[in-house]
Amino acid sequence: MAASAGSPGTAHMIEADVLLPSDGAEHSQPIMAHPPETNSDNTLQEWLTEVTKSNKGIKLDFKSLAAVEPSMMLLEDMKRRLKRPVWINADILPGPNGNSKVIDAKPFLDTVTSFFLDVTFSLGWTTGWHPEKVNEGYSWTMVKEMEYICNELSQPVTFPVRAALVRQSCSQLLWLLKKSNRYSLTIWTGRNDSYSIEDLLYIRDHFDKNQVFYDILEPQNHEFKQAIGIKVNL
Repeated sequence: MAASAGSPGTAHMIEADVLLPSDGAEHSQPIMAHPPETNSDNTLQEWLTEVTKSNKGIKLDFKSLAAVEPSMMLLEDMKRRLKRPVWINADILPGPNGNSKVIDAKPFLDTVTSFFLDVTFSLGWTTGWHPEKVNEGYSWTMVKEMEYICNELSQPVTFPVRAALVRQSCSQLLWLLKKSNRYSLTIWTGRNDSYSIEDLLYIRDHFDKNQVFYDILEPQNHEFKQAIGIKVNL
């Protein structure tokens, strides 16, 4: 779940991983499942019906290109009830230590924009984290390739970046954000990553607070809020 820009406070978005089931059935419905799981009883249609009862935004994280068009068709059917932010996420480029499969950027972007022009794209890199080695950050090649893809878009774009890799990539990410006022970062955290509250404070001090969203796991989210003076309800 992502919090608002500049604040790691209460979640404003509800996130779901979307793919098509692995049973290969024709006309499969998009489902909610996080790889390596590829089957689920929870369909995207059911999930959207429940989420539209809340006032939170929607973030769909696509794990396969095949799931995008049928998911956009479902969203289009619910357009009148979608009076909320909609973020569409995919990892479209290989990133630091990344070995997951990327989603082909052009057909992904073309499919989404053929249904919706007023979404926010969340476009990231595949990444990994190795506790026993020095983890390099986002390289100049990575951020320039991303900017090359995104400068053609008219929609807002947020770049999900792994908290443990941001400090060593500050120059590159600051450069990327300066390329357009449509751009922002979403700082996310891996469950087993090694990073400190000081790393999060460093990000807060070096980036424009209006261009940074947070998607931080507990207990670090609680500690970060305390460190920056946000009142925490126990």
